[in-house]
Amino acid sequence: MCGIVGYIGKRDVAPLLLEGLQRLEYRGYDSAGIAIHGSGTGRGGGLRTAKAKGRVRDLEARLPKRFAGTVGIAHTRWATHGAPSDENAHPHLDAGGRVAVVHNGIVDNATELRARLAAEGVEFSSETDTEVLAHLIGRSRAGTLEERVREALRHVEGTYGIAVLHADFPDRIVVARNGSPVVLGIGEHEMFVASDVAALVSHTRQVVTLDDGEMATLKADDYRTYTTEGSRTSATPTTVEWEAESYDMGGHDTYMHKEITEQPEAVDRVLRGRIDDRFATVHLGGLNLDARQARGVRRVKILGCGSAYHAGQIGAQLIEELARIPADAEPASEFRYRNPVVDPDTLYIAVSQSGETYDTLAAVQELKRKGARVLGVVNVVGSAIARETDGGVYVHAGPEVCVVSTKCFTNTAVAFALLALHLGRIRDLSVADGRRIIEGLRKLPGQIAEVLAQEETIAKLAAEYADAKSMMFVGRVRGYPVAREASLKLKEVSYIHAEAYPASELKHGPLALIEPAVPTVAILPEDELLEKNRATLEEIRARGGRILAVAHAEQEKADHTIVVPRNEVELDPILMGIPLQLLAYHTALVLGRDIDKPRNLAKSVTVE
Repeated sequence: MCGIVGYIGKRDVAPLLLEGLQRLEYRGYDSAGIAIHGSGTGRGGGLRTAKAKGRVRDLEARLPKRFAGTVGIAHTRWATHGAPSDENAHPHLDAGGRVAVVHNGIVDNATELRARLAAEGVEFSSETDTEVLAHLIGRSRAGTLEERVREALRHVEGTYGIAVLHADFPDRIVVARNGSPVVLGIGEHEMFVASDVAALVSHTRQVVTLDDGEMATLKADDYRTYTTEGSRTSATPTTVEWEAESYDMGGHDTYMHKEITEQPEAVDRVLRGRIDDRFATVHLGGLNLDARQARGVRRVKILGCGSAYHAGQIGAQLIEELARIPADAEPASEFRYRNPVVDPDTLYIAVSQSGETYDTLAAVQELKRKGARVLGVVNVVGSAIARETDGGVYVHAGPEVCVVSTKCFTNTAVAFALLALHLGRIRDLSVADGRRIIEGLRKLPGQIAEVLAQEETIAKLAAEYADAKSMMFVGRVRGYPVAREASLKLKEVSYIHAEAYPASELKHGPLALIEPAVPTVAILPEDELLEKNRATLEEIRARGGRILAVAHAEQEKADHTIVVPRNEVELDPILMGIPLQLLAYHTALVLGRDIDKPRNLAKSVTVE
């Protein structure tokens, strides 16, 4: 993985492909490359390629002066098989140089296929799993390019989103999907393909998203979709919700800063049109879960990865408190492998910003196979998880470009508050409590803006704590998921090691780590556990630890306190995470990190 772009039409293809790759740079990558149908004669026999380790600008500098054509594919790679290098960059060619392939995903049986092809005399020029696809297609004796790709895919185990060029078929691009996104862009006498609509929206907002097991042929004037078995499928274009400008930096130095500051508007969007004052509840029209079905739910299981998992932990807490339904969250990557007991009275909720996270999607598919009811909480309309689930809630955060999630995490937590309120009012939550939560939700955008207004103060604190060799994040019950997400943010973007623990667990081992060089960030909402949390601060101070508190009032036992506005106790965790996003951002800024492209990470994880 990580980014695919393709074009067929009448325009000069190389500038379009470079622009598309630049739109996908936010996803994280280590090399880039292009293949086009060109007029050059050399080894490619009609296909010309250029590849470079590093950034898209390095690839652009390496393009030959005459690199013209009207059909091409391009890729930004995030290494899975083989270190970053020119040789391992995509596209990959077959032995004759007549097939070019770009690929997101992982070929699980690549070692077996390489050994078989090597025994047949194939010489490999890279360490990648993708190169086996190029050779399999190139060695096929089937008639059309579609048949050759289909035949090759029969041998492949694993995930893929691919785009294929062939020198003998200059009028088409063939693409296929299994577990990794492929989106077609429908233009006027031109067609596009990409792994993300971000690469398409400056040219067309009419898109078709392929399903798993689906392929497509793109020609300049039309497209057709079909299964990997060859049966035709019907694909109706949909309109992308966001304009191209939504993916721009908007005057900010980084996408992360832009997206942190967009949170008041983003939260307003997720609330808009959903609050029902008359009955002190909310409308969630996409749930496809009527009142009788909701009352039959005996347990809620929330599945997600990374920030989505942490948002799910906040969601589980909200559902238990407001709806009084037992609820918990679990990493989807663990759930799908432990042969879980699937209970017909359990409501499963899959959480994913992209809606394409592979481990979460695989968990959804396994649950559906076993007859479970599964809802989705996702940001991207029409994404795989949105299509595979029985219903759900869109979080309407808008495009999130930075690799680390901020506004989408916050909106997901708010979406869970809406869901918890909805379930609670169907069950036993009173009208008075419903109105209380609604008023709290309405306050959130303004209160988030209040927190963001403290940015200058938080930036100074970041400079003070940026010398830490490690950081501990602690919280109890409502505060613990906040601590986990804040710890993850700091790790992702600053590369400072951080750990999150329930505050009650410090005395069971982690206190051994406390020293002046290991500061503690403590989450202290003003709830029934406040005094117990203050006792934790005493324990840390007694061992020489520095303390940064996030609380509703100054904490005398802390070295510094970030004060956040008070909301309803159930909703306080949503606000308390905001300043810690800014803390991670400014710590990374002090340390000179590449904030929008943190090392070793990719935006949407579509491989295991």
